[in-house]
Formats: sequence, structure tokens, C-alpha cells
Amino acid sequence: MLWGREMLGIQVDQALTDTMIEKAIVECAGMIFAGDTLRMRQSLLQSHCEHCQCVAQNMARRLGEYLGQVDRMVKAVYHYEPMEETEKPPVEKREPHVGINLVVWVERKSAALSALIEALEVALKNSQVEIGCASASAKCFALDVRFVSDREVEQARGLGVLVRNASIRSMPVWQRTDQPATTPTEVSPEPLRVILPEAFDPELIPEGRLLEHALSIESIPPQERGALEHHLTELKVILIRRIISDQLAYINIAKRWFQVRDLAEIHRRKIGLGRIGGKAAGMMLAARILNERGDDALRATFSIPESFFLGSDVMYIFLAMNGLQYWTDQKYKPEEQIWDEYPRLKAEFEAGKFPPEILVELRGLLESVGNKPLIVRSSSQLEDSFGTAFAGKYDSHFCPNQGTLEENLNALTLAIARTFGSTLKPEALLYRRSRGLQDYDERMAILIQVVQGDPYGRYYLPHGAGVAFSHNLYRWNPQIRQEDGFVRLVWGLGTRAVERVGNDYPRPVALSHPTLLPNDSAATIRYYSQQYVDLIDLQENSFKSLPVKEVLRPSYPVLRFIAQIDRGGYLATPRSRVWADEVSELVITFDELLCCTPFAATLSKMLRLLEENYHSAVDMEFTVHIPNPFALPPQVQITLLQCRPQSLLKETTPGKIPAHLESEDIIFSTRFMVPRGLVANIRYVLFVPPEAYYTLETVQARKNLSSVISQINTALPEKSFICVGPGRWGSLNTDLGVYICYSDIYNTGALVEISGKGMGVAPEPSLGTHFFQDLMEAQIFPLAVNLDETDVTFQRDFFYDTPNRLTDWVRCGEATCKAVRLIAIADYRSGYHLDLAMDDAVGLAVAYLSADQQVDSMRDG
Repeated sequence: MLWGREMLGIQVDQALTDTMIEKAIVECAGMIFAGDTLRMRQSLLQSHCEHCQCVAQNMARRLGEYLGQVDRMVKAVYHYEPMEETEKPPVEKREPHVGINLVVWVERKSAALSALIEALEVALKNSQVEIGCASASAKCFALDVRFVSDREVEQARGLGVLVRNASIRSMPVWQRTDQPATTPTEVSPEPLRVILPEAFDPELIPEGRLLEHALSIESIPPQERGALEHHLTELKVILIRRIISDQLAYINIAKRWFQVRDLAEIHRRKIGLGRIGGKAAGMMLAARILNERGDDALRATFSIPESFFLGSDVMYIFLAMNGLQYWTDQKYKPEEQIWDEYPRLKAEFEAGKFPPEILVELRGLLESVGNKPLIVRSSSQLEDSFGTAFAGKYDSHFCPNQGTLEENLNALTLAIARTFGSTLKPEALLYRRSRGLQDYDERMAILIQVVQGDPYGRYYLPHGAGVAFSHNLYRWNPQIRQEDGFVRLVWGLGTRAVERVGNDYPRPVALSHPTLLPNDSAATIRYYSQQYVDLIDLQENSFKSLPVKEVLRPSYPVLRFIAQIDRGGYLATPRSRVWADEVSELVITFDELLCCTPFAATLSKMLRLLEENYHSAVDMEFTVHIPNPFALPPQVQITLLQCRPQSLLKETTPGKIPAHLESEDIIFSTRFMVPRGLVANIRYVLFVPPEAYYTLETVQARKNLSSVISQINTALPEKSFICVGPGRWGSLNTDLGVYICYSDIYNTGALVEISGKGMGVAPEPSLGTHFFQDLMEAQIFPLAVNLDETDVTFQRDFFYDTPNRLTDWVRCGEATCKAVRLIAIADYRSGYHLDLAMDDAVGLAVAYLSADQQVDSMRDG
């Protein structure tokens, strides 16, 4: 006799009923929607009670089978439903039947079995919540179990007459056979046999049924799969292509790493139909590689955020529902028209509505995450692919998520609509055009992630964030090993690490020598340090950029890991209390994080593993958290946000700089972070004079230069010209440099940023920014020339006194013609062109005049 649940040899936990309901949904999907589990889930979310009743009836059978297996005294289980009383008047609409009602025929009743039923009932109620039906009540899956003994059946009393009783509808769901009963712990199931029908076509089968089929094969031990092994690979490839990405380079890697249960988890977290897109695909693959190849210490250190996926087909439903399909030919329109129409396009997308079934799931998502801040990230089909990163081309939006449920839902749907609209941004469309991707059906999926960070007073931000590269393209010191990687690190949200915004500088980290800075004096380090921090203001429910000195306080728990105090001639890590009047002297350096925690070593290990298994250099976005600042030694937690192949300049030999160049032949030279390569046969230099640029009176006047530069970019042959101008090109702030996009300069051979007194802000290594990624993909060499340095050359007569050929190619106003100069090399010296040689080994780049016949002789040779 069984006296307690322990005697049954089992333990009821939440996973038991969760699994039962999951299988019931899959089975009902096969009956109702031809195996489309997603449609089945959506119908349950939309309160289709007749479909929920199917699940309840299926659960009755599963619970009956379970009870029969765990207790040998159970002889049969019946699912019953009380009938309406005939004397009651009929009603127009009968309430749907709810609950799971069972009658269990046992040899004799026991307290142990009753206790088991109570545990099942509690777990079942919790499992019901996961279905997410907005109209569900506590009764929907309430478990009502009645026991009937042998004696009651023999004497035909009570429920013992349930089979013959006209007032009760009953159906046997489980009956014991004559074979000896066993408990679940004694069962030795036969090996699973999978038989494929002759007409099995996985391309036509719904994803839910494919997953169920693939899981059944994956559950067979590998040594017993035999001929099914190749079929399992086929199923994984089809599932990856349908759920994640259709990019062949990605599939070739992903099929070796993903298990079917990984794909099932992605499918479970996906809202709507379609793929999850490139950004989500890269994150999930990287996490799978690190979990599989990393050691125990690494697996304990890294994680990915809680993430949800909005399928790419939802965008097309959104377009159709709001009558926005007429915008889909935008990519074929002239460039000027694309720019002119985008404000109206953006407004129409923002006004769009979402289908009810998607709103139900998004509301459920918000209920599950609570008031944690969210970020809505673009995840288009081509994004983060090999050779086309689409870095920064599409929008991402923070949702602080601090309002009511409906307010948060409105903010979330607006962010999604804006991200959908960014698929047709001019920058994105022109980028696709330049990369030969204009005709690709670029559907936008959405990645929704919980923002990583901690509350700090009224603010919410991580201890650190940034972007890391497995290959360091620039060395500011010969000691630095390129293969060890590079990091741009900021305090707060990582937006400042990947965008050239504000008069600000992230901390550059060469992972081979983490504490080695490009500058060594305290004043210079302070000047090139982070001045603003991006964060979420929980009180105002908004994203903000604030001065570091307004946010950083002596009480900040990890202060010593991110900041140092400027003592006038040196920087010191705070080891004791920092006083309020010292806050203004704090400098963001991350010195203690880099020298006294495993952060750099762990990040380097992650990059190595990913590069080895991607068979390509990679870059990844991340956040860092210090769980216990007082632990010895202090540990870190790294959250992987994004991973993609790193955009690189093509492998080339160092540019060979002639040994005996005359000074009058050198147009400019620099030693600031020199890459490796050569741009030969340059015929034009597009020069923006700093004096003329900064005398333009309005922001719009400066922005108008981008149109002229874009026209020159289109008119001149590819790589026949280079661009030279003040400050940081590509910055959103026109005070900091020339406002241009990738689409304005993609044909240039090099981008040379000049700085110095009156010339623009000091140069900053743009490694890791989205703009930098664009330059790498287009094979555009970035250089910087600081005119305040004594070891640089800059021939002013070439840049200022040579005729301006701009009006030979474009029409422009007087002010614009003064602010943009197009210099033909032949006008400066007839019969000559310019060569730009860059030798990273000696740290020198030189642009020098070279006779045209040298080019002809090289071609002849």
C-alpha cells in the first residue's frame, strides 16, 4: 500500500504539467491546424474556447495515463462531463465547458493518491498561465478528481454506476491491461522507431510538426540513429532556414552547432510567422558555440539577455493591415526622391496598427518581464551577414517600460513600427544599392531584449558596455598583437561605443595589453575620456544622455573599477571614500576593471572561440556586470548582445613607401594609427576646408554639403579619389565634423580626417563604430592627420591654391562651392597622380605624387 508521495517513487514538479500541456497543444494543432503549432497557440491566446477544450480533453487522457502508471491500485480513469438538466429552460448561449473532470477507479482509496492529485492541481494551475489566454479563469484547467472503489462499482452505488448513468457523459481515457503494473521508475521503454511516410516532404510540413518529428529522432541515442542521422541534419537545415536565416554562409556553420531543442526554444519564443533575422541569429549561434566549446569557468561567466523574437512575416501583415504596401518600391526610386519622401513614410508607419493576435502576445510578453526596461532591435534578413553587417543602418529603440501595461504596450508597438519603417530608410536603401542587394526581399524581424543593467537611484544602466573585435586593425604601439583583439568600452548603455556622437571618447582597449593607452599623460587621458553617459531615467520613463559628473557619485558601488581621480599630475584609483567635492575630478578609465578582474582575459577567450568556429574574425556587442565589488578576487559577468563576422580590409602587403621622397612630392603624411595598404592612381582629392566649413552659419547649411559630396561620389570612378576634411566625418553633430553617411562616400579610396587648432576636434580611433564598419566593408582606408603634431606633412598650397573643379561635375551655390573643393592632381602637377602608401609596421602613411608613366609601366609589367 502507498502511504505518501515519496512512496510513489516520483516527485511532482512544474515541468511535468508544463510538458503535458505542451504535448497536448502540439497534438491538438495536428488535429485542428494540420500541425501548425503557432496558429494553435495564437487561437488559444485569442480565447477560442473550443480549441482550449481540445487541449483540456487531451490533458484528461494524459493525466489518466499518468495516474495509472504511478499507482498500481488504479484500474481505470474516466473523463466525465455533467449534462445539463433537462428541466432547465434552454439558453441562447451556453457557457463553454471548463475544467478537467476525472473519475478514477481504484482498488481502494488512499491518502497518498489524494496528495498526488493536490500537487498536480497546483502545478496545472501554474501551467495554465503559460498559455496566456486573456479571458482565462481559474476554472479553465481546474482539476476535479473523484475516486470510486471496487466495492462501489460492485454495489453499483455512487459513481460506481458512471458508465450506465444517463445523467453523466463519460469516456474511458485509460484502462489497466492484464500485464503487471509498473511505476515510472521501473519502465524500460523500447527504442523509439521513426517511420517516414513515402510522401514525407519537410518543406511543406508546418514548423511545429517538423520540430516534433526532429525531436523524436534527436531523442534516439546517436549510435542507434543509423540512416536517420542524415535525415536529422536535413530537418535541422530546413528548420534553420525557416525559423532563423536563409543565408548559406550562416546555415553552413549553424547546422553543426544547433540542436533541435535549441530551435524548439527559439520557436517557442517567437511571435508571429517568419524568420528571426540576422541579429538574433548571430546572438543565438554565438551563445550555442560558447556553451558547447567553453570551459566551466567561461560558461559560468557569460550569458545572453532574456530575448523574444517577432517573426519577419509580421512586417508584411503590418503593411497590408495599414495599407502601406505602396512604399515597398521605394528602393527603386531616385536617391533624391527617397530622401524627400522618408519623413512622410516614417509618419505613416508610426501611425500603423497591429493585428489583435500580435497585441495579445506582446501584452503577454510585457506581463512576463514586468517593469524591466526593454530594447527593440532591428533584425533584418541580411543584417550581420558575412560581408554585409548593415551596421547602424536600421533603428533600435529603448522602451523604459515604467508606465501602466497599456502605456508600455503602446510604447512597445510604436518602437516596433518605427523599426519596421527604418527598413526603408534612405541610408539603408542606398547601402543595399551600393552592395548589390537592392533586389533582395529584405523583411524586417524584431529582436526584443531585456536591457542589461542595474537601478542606480532614479537611473538604470550597466556597469560597462561596448563592442569587441577578435582582430585589432590598428596598433598604437608595436607591442600590441593584432590577433588578440580590440575593445571600445563605455560606462552605461553601449550606444556611445558604436556611434560617433558628442564630443566624447570611449576607452580603447588592446586585449593583448589591456592597460596600455594611446596617451600617457594624465591631462591627455582625461581629455580623451568619456564625458557623457547613456542611461534610462526610470523616474521620467525615458532614455537620456547626461554628463558623467551629473550621474557618477561617491556611493556608486563599482566606482573604483570604472573611474580614477585626477590628482593634478597623475591618475589614482580610489581605494577609500571619495568626497563629494572630488566628483568633478573623476575620470572614466576602467583601469581597475582591466588590471584586476578577469574581464579582458575572458573577453579574449570568447573572441578566440567564436573566431575559430565562425572561421572568420568576429565582433560582438556586450555588457559587463561586477556582481560583488568587494569579493576577492572580483569576478565579472559578461552578457553577449550581438555577434557577427567582422568587416575587414582585404589582406594586403604594407604600402611600400619610396625610400627617397622629396619633400615637395609629399602632399600629406601621418603616424596616427596607420593601417596597412595602398591606394594607387588617385586622380582627385575632395577637400572640405575647415575654415569655410565652420563659417557656414546654420546646421542645415553644413548638412547640405552631403548632397554635393554624394553627387561627386556617384560621378567619379570608384577609388579614383580620396576625401579630406575637418573633424569626425559621419558624426551626427555638425560641430564635430562633416555630416555625411556611408551612401555619400562609398566610392572613395580613403577618408582623411584633419584636426588641430582651428581645424576640428582631435582625432579619435573610430574602431568599433558603425561608421567604421561601413568603411571596412567598402575597403575605404580611414586616416587622421593632426596638424598640431610636428612629425606630419600637409601641403597647404596643394589644398588651397589649386583650382576648384567642383562645378565641372555638379551645380552648387556660392557658399557650398567655397566649402567643398575638388582638386585634380594634374592641375597641381601635370602628368602626375597621387599614391597613398600605408605601412603599419613602421606606423607611417604618406600620400605622394607619382608620375603617370610609372602606372603605365606597372600595367605593362
